[in-house]
Amino acid sequence: MVFKDLQDYINTLEKKKELLRVKTETDPVYEMAEIADRLVKQNGKAVLFEKPKGSNFPVAMNLFGTIQRTQFAFGVDNLNELGDRVKELINIEIPTNFWDKLRNIMKFKELSHYLPKIVKKAPCQEVIEDNVDLFKYPILKTWPQDGGRFITLPLVFTKNPITGKQNCGMYRMQVFSKNTTGMHWHIHKDGAYHCRYYKENNQKMPVCVAIGADPLTIYSATAPLPEDIDEMLFASFLRKDGVELVKSTLYDIYVPANAEIVLEGFVDPNELALEGPFGDHTGYYSLADYYPVFHIQRITRKKHPIYPATIVGKPPMEDAYLGKATERLFLPIIQKILPEIIDINLPIEGIFHNFAFVSIKKQFPGHAFRVINALWGLGMMSLTKIIVVFDENVNVQNISEVIWRLGNNIDPQRDIIFTKGPVDVLDHASNIAQMGSKVGIDATKKLKSEGFLRDWPDDIQMPKEIKDLVDKNWCKYFK
Repeated sequence: MVFKDLQDYINTLEKKKELLRVKTETDPVYEMAEIADRLVKQNGKAVLFEKPKGSNFPVAMNLFGTIQRTQFAFGVDNLNELGDRVKELINIEIPTNFWDKLRNIMKFKELSHYLPKIVKKAPCQEVIEDNVDLFKYPILKTWPQDGGRFITLPLVFTKNPITGKQNCGMYRMQVFSKNTTGMHWHIHKDGAYHCRYYKENNQKMPVCVAIGADPLTIYSATAPLPEDIDEMLFASFLRKDGVELVKSTLYDIYVPANAEIVLEGFVDPNELALEGPFGDHTGYYSLADYYPVFHIQRITRKKHPIYPATIVGKPPMEDAYLGKATERLFLPIIQKILPEIIDINLPIEGIFHNFAFVSIKKQFPGHAFRVINALWGLGMMSLTKIIVVFDENVNVQNISEVIWRLGNNIDPQRDIIFTKGPVDVLDHASNIAQMGSKVGIDATKKLKSEGFLRDWPDDIQMPKEIKDLVDKNWCKYFK
């Protein structure tokens, strides 16, 4: 199912009895966050607060708060189907004969339907507000030590000033005044890269922020894509239908036509303000620091918009399920580079960058360490603090098995390596920001050629014929 916009998705959730409507007045300061936190911890429903205190615009939360709801948002029965779609895309080979060429032409013709569509008239521009006042909107403050209210699901559109290509990222935005916010883009993000160029050339940087879109367009802003891949093209590919885009009213930047709200303005790279603290997805507060100020010159919106928000904090939170979608989507791309990899698990408790559990088809001495070092050289995987590699028969999605194998298969002095490199900006444990140490652990069975002096014992397993016999004669006693 392709959802036209956020409201279409919310209405469909209600039909599926996956939506809780709160009709009593609810405060965006703490109260909504506490309700949403309890819902996500209990695998509860999405929630629509119809009467936020101090605002006329409803608030939608917990939109991706279960694995089942995330699968529904992506239009799949299992998140592994996402990887299968990407695998089809990246397996287009150079044609060697007529039939190969014809198959590839058909494949590219299919992909052409997924291009974004430019429109001239859009719901997101039904109302134009030049007298900007963010305080009219139900922007949340979620945790007691937060520096203020934060926009937490923004789609931030910037342009590469050299290539002219657009980028869409998701960076939290603290409200400073009725027409200014912080722009919390980390040093590794494309928005920060664009901002550095404008700073070097002493220019103001046009920025547009869309709030509220269909679920896959929202997700695409979080996807760790290479810089030259347009997130709206990726969203169109995921939706199997082109995202409709419209030119913003002030700048040559195109935003989702069906967005609920759009903020148009600029960042002056030379103007920084203290932003934070912020209760983050690490489960700790990220500390206050200086970030660029976003000046909002105009707000465009639907006549009756819904304001979407999310909260982050101690896992599990709904961002964990979006992280699982990313894991499944990008596994085939990693396997294209490292075909020995069988599976990867970025566990929810690892908050994306702390752990990666990897199973491989081990073929030679030191193979596990080769994979570990290769992963540290791949894009955002470079921020991973702890990588553990297992044999191909290990189900790395099963944390119980992972811990069992880890404890049994390693000699700490022999099987652990340390290195240094970039770490996530939110990592509070490193001595200095953005730089720290990493651990690689080889939890595979050791080979004689790796210097192992004993015989590695076999796993305990029941013979297949006994398993088949019990399956045949005793299956009624088992689920």
